[in-house]
Amino acid sequence: MDEEKIQARRRDQDEDATRHRASILGLPYLDGREFESTMPLLRDILTIDEMYEGRIVPLSFNEEDQSYRFAVTSQTPQSLMAQMTREYTDEGRRIFFSLISGSAFRSIMLRFDPPKKIIYDDIEIAKEGDSDTLAQVTQILATVGTNDVFNYLIDQADKLGASDIHIENQRESIRVRMRVDGALHTVAELSRDRYRVIMATLASHANISTAATEPQSGHMQQVIHRDGASHLLNLRVEAVPTIYGMDLVLRLFNFDTSMLNLDLLSISKEEREQIDEIISHPRGMLLMVGPTGSGKSTTLYSILNALNTSDRKIITLEDPVENTIPGITQIPIDTTAGQRFADGLRSVLRLDPDVVMVGEIRDQETARTAIQASITGHLVLSSFHANSTAAAFSRIIDMIGQNPIFSSAVRLLIAQRLVRKLWDESKEEYEPDEATRKWVKKVLADLPENVDCPDLDTFKLWRPVPTPDVPFGYKGRIPVMEQLVVTENIQSFLRGDVVDIHTEAIEAEAKKNGMVTLLQAGVLTALRGETTLEEVNRVI
Repeated sequence: MDEEKIQARRRDQDEDATRHRASILGLPYLDGREFESTMPLLRDILTIDEMYEGRIVPLSFNEEDQSYRFAVTSQTPQSLMAQMTREYTDEGRRIFFSLISGSAFRSIMLRFDPPKKIIYDDIEIAKEGDSDTLAQVTQILATVGTNDVFNYLIDQADKLGASDIHIENQRESIRVRMRVDGALHTVAELSRDRYRVIMATLASHANISTAATEPQSGHMQQVIHRDGASHLLNLRVEAVPTIYGMDLVLRLFNFDTSMLNLDLLSISKEEREQIDEIISHPRGMLLMVGPTGSGKSTTLYSILNALNTSDRKIITLEDPVENTIPGITQIPIDTTAGQRFADGLRSVLRLDPDVVMVGEIRDQETARTAIQASITGHLVLSSFHANSTAAAFSRIIDMIGQNPIFSSAVRLLIAQRLVRKLWDESKEEYEPDEATRKWVKKVLADLPENVDCPDLDTFKLWRPVPTPDVPFGYKGRIPVMEQLVVTENIQSFLRGDVVDIHTEAIEAEAKKNGMVTLLQAGVLTALRGETTLEEVNRVI
């Protein structure tokens, strides 16, 4: 029997007992279920304390005959009812009492005296070695109500703009860290009982077993209410057993479809022109390259949004579907249950799509099927795990082999990383030392001539300056891109004209054709004052 049926049965029993008690006391019986949630509240007759103390609530007032009706319970003192009868009669007013159940009394009192909403302090990110902030947030988490702790943690992560929450079991405690703008920050230490509450919530909502001995994946949604508005947050949950317990990583996806726009991604004019040229063709493949958390999904979704017109059929295969876009057919592929991208791709090609997005190319079969689709009249978008575009192209050749038929399939590879953006209001300019200047000159030595670059003998750099509102001097992240356009010379590696297909040879040829490498793009971003060299080296 479920919880609702149990509660209904208990209420029936309470009402039956109250009806019997009313006949003994000689009072009219009222079934509170008929009015307790809709009756108007008379707030100026008794105080909240008087109602709780006497187990009595005012029900109605008739102005014509000055009569009052009160609801009492079997615990209301007879002396109180007698006293009120005398007082009202002496004042020329009439008074009537009816008996209600304890359940009805509690329900009515929840309207007279609703539970106070507890406002917890916001989480603050602790700076390195800032034990006071860490202790403060830990204390907040210890005082948050049992039913609120999971919602509080998710709400705070969303408020901080975190992309991940890491909950890690250690020998003495459980550490909570949040990834904000790509960097992990410790926010608190959880007690074991708080951790168990979070695990119980995930077990019921994300289908995560607390007793599993193997890694698990789950998915759930959470509605976030803030400033009078609400939005839906998708959470991807990864759980892995460790020597001290089940570690969790919760990935937060809060895509606003209106923000999935190539114009909002800080892509340079030259890079944007290359992307627009490739996706304007009805066939071919575009590959996004980079590690988890490098923004591949956002860029792919933005390209899909740009292609999303009424005259195109667009189908995606995703594991899992991270964000829904109106007008696009999105198919979830559960690889943990044995489904494969290659099988799904063969099925959707029979649906006559114009554009297909494959969430990720992971194996030879998916790679070959996707490339076959791209040379038979489909535009195929996908992602691939590799360090650079040249490394991805080399690995694709390893997967499918050198094949003249496939040589024109892959049109563009984009390697991407996200670097933290300096806060313009507080960043500080400084003169780099000689070693830094030499390193920058070395990195940019073979930069294509058509790329804007400051004077390498006089350039300056910027450093972050923390402020109360921007505690690390960075706010938000921007993409750094390396774009390899597959020209005739690059195609020769796939055709089999070139025996040496290692990454360095492909990159050297691409640079001859004008490619700006990831490191060069990152350094140029730092020279423009948008980020720092330290951030470029940390990420790239």
